[in-house]
Amino acid sequence: MKAIFFNSLLVRAVLRLREWYHEGVIAAFFRRIADAYPDSRFRQLWDRFCAAPLCSAANSGYARLMAALRRFVERLGDAAANSLIYRICLAVWRPVSTFLGGGLIGKACRFFGVRGLLLVCLALYLPLDYFIRNYIPIAVIGSVWDECFMLAAIAYILWHTAMKRAPIQPRTTPVDAYLLLFIGVGFFLMCAVSPDMGIAIDGYRAVVQYLFWFFIVTRLIEDDRDFAIFYGTLVVMALVVAAHGIYQYIVAAPMPASWVSQTEESVRTRVYSITGSPNIMGSLLVLFAPMVAGIAYYSKKMWIKVLAVCATGMMCLCCIFTFSKGAWGGLAVAVIVFAIFLDRRLIALMGVAGAGALLAIPSIATRITYLFTADYAAASARAGRAVRWATGLDLLRRENPLLGFGLGRFGGAVAMQNKVIEETETFEYFYMDNYYLKTLVEMGYIGLIFFILLLIGMALWCLRSIGRTGYTQTDRTRVLAVSMFAGMCGVLLHCYFENIFEVPYMMAYFWSMAAAVLYLGYFRKRRAG
Repeated sequence: MKAIFFNSLLVRAVLRLREWYHEGVIAAFFRRIADAYPDSRFRQLWDRFCAAPLCSAANSGYARLMAALRRFVERLGDAAANSLIYRICLAVWRPVSTFLGGGLIGKACRFFGVRGLLLVCLALYLPLDYFIRNYIPIAVIGSVWDECFMLAAIAYILWHTAMKRAPIQPRTTPVDAYLLLFIGVGFFLMCAVSPDMGIAIDGYRAVVQYLFWFFIVTRLIEDDRDFAIFYGTLVVMALVVAAHGIYQYIVAAPMPASWVSQTEESVRTRVYSITGSPNIMGSLLVLFAPMVAGIAYYSKKMWIKVLAVCATGMMCLCCIFTFSKGAWGGLAVAVIVFAIFLDRRLIALMGVAGAGALLAIPSIATRITYLFTADYAAASARAGRAVRWATGLDLLRRENPLLGFGLGRFGGAVAMQNKVIEETETFEYFYMDNYYLKTLVEMGYIGLIFFILLLIGMALWCLRSIGRTGYTQTDRTRVLAVSMFAGMCGVLLHCYFENIFEVPYMMAYFWSMAAAVLYLGYFRKRRAG
């Protein structure tokens, strides 16, 4: 099999291109940079940057507070363990556990463990949400299941800590402070600008609720096995969704006419799978495609590398078929970040692949060139992003630029459900199609500044975590950290063109992956046995 693969025409052509690259000027330039890097000033600054420690009880009031809270929870656990009710529950549970543990479900539960099952459910957030909302007739379950799931994960962490089974190493991070600061600022703005407190609470919940997945996943991933379960389930889920997207393109799945303009009639369909939106579908693929590509660099087995490369190509192709220009830009950013850390040749490969896609799929060229036409400018000024952004900024200027128009009142899903301003011929409600601008309109310059500060702080500590991971023949952990971080960078760019974080599972995935990146750099523990 290996001989057939390497003797194929395609592989020989790729290897020949590789030889030309290594003999060329560009490769020589990068080799000179690589030779100079170990002794460079930049290397010294990078090492000093990555050497920054996390919070410790000795130098952080927040860490001391969390340590005191942990001791309190452990004392509650000691009291519970010695209680009669606990002993009765334990006596009842043992035979039930023995009975349930004999079947396939019981074996699966024992294999994954409670933490593993929680991480699997989190990784399957999208398909679970789709199934519950579309196939369970009780509407209230679809509305509250994700909140109940989050509470169940928190309850497990508290119980795990109370029974003194949690890792001794504290899981406090500086990103916690950025998150809590933004959450606190959001609470202040909710109270300060709340003509309708019910709408303000809904808007505040939509903004901050899914940030808590960072705190939860930081404590759920305890060792490499937990991380592998989470990473692997995310990859499998993304591949299935991408395969379904490819199928939709083949069969030309129906779509609303509003998804394309009159000048883009050559676009047969825009794939959306179970997300219901090609833009969200594209962002999902941007987030996970680098993770699949990372497996090709992480694994040492040739057949896994080949499968990972093919799967990555499928996901990129599916991203193209979403015809989401914002997702295309996000994918380009993800590839560049991935290439800078791991393989700069991918930048050239992306250029070749992009040119090939333009030639092979004319509708891609049509959609891109349409951006530079007078028709697009007129359409954007009439009912596109230009008029939406201008309307939002005008509303902000007329109200309170510092504190905003109010959470949940304009530019997002909550506002679309609760229209507090009467619509007229000159004013109507719509999605802002820019999450940063939506944040600015609803939370003012104060809210946007603290949100950007949160993203910068998260990115800096993720970079530090990447710098602390290994990238050797025996330890390629950095590949996995870079893969997740690259996808996150792509999504941050896409947020400039769409309300990506309005979608609960996108925000949950994003902040869970940030927690996983910090695990690899600061908390990593190989599972014994």
